[in-house]
Amino acid sequence: MVKKVLAVTLLLTMTCTLLLTGCKKEEKKEDDTTFAVGFDASFPPYGYKDDNGEYVGFDLDLAEEVCKRNNWTLEKVPINWDSKDMELNSGTIDCIWNGFTINGREDDYTWSEPYVDNKQVIVVAKDSGIKDFAGLKDKVVETQADSSALKALQNDRNDLTATFSKLTEVPEYNTAFMDLESGACDGVALDIGVALYQINSRDKADDFIVLDEEISSEQYGIGFKKGNEELRDKVWKTLLEMAEDGTVAKIAEKYSDSGVPGAVSLGK
Repeated sequence: MVKKVLAVTLLLTMTCTLLLTGCKKEEKKEDDTTFAVGFDASFPPYGYKDDNGEYVGFDLDLAEEVCKRNNWTLEKVPINWDSKDMELNSGTIDCIWNGFTINGREDDYTWSEPYVDNKQVIVVAKDSGIKDFAGLKDKVVETQADSSALKALQNDRNDLTATFSKLTEVPEYNTAFMDLESGACDGVALDIGVALYQINSRDKADDFIVLDEEISSEQYGIGFKKGNEELRDKVWKTLLEMAEDGTVAKIAEKYSDSGVPGAVSLGK
């Protein structure tokens, strides 16, 4: 009997502790001083780790300016892209802001308006002899797991995918480009901005080409937890002000090598 009472007491104590922890976490969210942005740290030019070990990128720069104007503290939270929904729903992050595609996810999040128009492309080695999508027949193509390119190839463009000898998923695009350089794959499917960054950051940028055809086009937005319109509206209002005074264009220009200025739709 004593053991049973002790067990019940321990269970109640643990439950109370969890509840209190949850309350503290909620209080942290309501104080409006910390803005936690979830991002893929290997997705340049939108969010990545630079040579100095710092987290940088177009989206993180935008978030930094949004925080500055609202007297918030930006918390950059690198996440496993496959776990993004868990991180958002648990409250670890306030939003997913990292080249995040709206298309196909419209009902899954409370979205900002689109701020970037993007397209999915395929990069090949210049000396491969591949000039168009027809040249990818019986070839190995790689893309990042849970990426927009993967979804497009598996759904809207499964006719194209059916011509490949294999479509391989990798954890991040650095691996895919190393495979492309070594000949382990014949093409890499990804966002145009990421493609240009990967190409231009390599010593032999001329060794790669982006095929003219596109897999699909899409729009980027900021994804908030369903129902969190209040925070979404604050962030979007600030972004509109930044577009109006030229700050967004100025930040985008830093990433001109990745084609960001031409892709930004905010304020246009």
